[in-house]
Amino acid sequence: MTETISELLRDASREAVAVVGGIADDDMRLPTPCDDYEVRDLLNHLFQVVVNFQALAAKESADFSTTPDRLHGDWRTEFEAETARLVAAWSVPGADEGISGGMGLPSGIVARMALLDLTVHAWDLARATGRDYTPPPQVIPALNELVDTMAATARKMNVFAAPVPTAEDAPAFETLLAHTGRDPRWNAAAATR
Repeated sequence: MTETISELLRDASREAVAVVGGIADDDMRLPTPCDDYEVRDLLNHLFQVVVNFQALAAKESADFSTTPDRLHGDWRTEFEAETARLVAAWSVPGADEGISGGMGLPSGIVARMALLDLTVHAWDLARATGRDYTPPPQVIPALNELVDTMAATARKMNVFAAPVPTAEDAPAFETLLAHTGRDPRWNAAAATR
């Protein structure tokens, strides 16, 4: 049975919440596989994605022009609550149908963009903080379809870097990471040298 986008988001959210919940305050200045982001920056970006894609599920506008600092108070618990709201927003009947009012793209693609960010940025944050991360395997087919569809545009917009070469028999998630321009072998120790 094929899972719905809200079920895939729920599965990815569980893993992302676990990664975010394990990030220590002392980790905030660590580099990440996203060249322009330290851990703190990437956490705020992921918060922004999770909140804005709730609005996009409702065919409303979203504001990506600034990235608010959400890392105050009990921000780990707040991240968990916002991901639950994201899943609920995409669980509404028809959320993944039609055109997203905020982005002008098919809503099914927009939903998979949220799924991609949750999955790939969870990996980024886990790697940055020296931990392993394995995504739910059921999300990979939907993410491969999205990356295949959007890669050229994402590279023009500097969202993806050039693809990184991988072995033909590389695991599916490593291949996905490489297609987004990430080195699946990236590790924090090598990045800080």
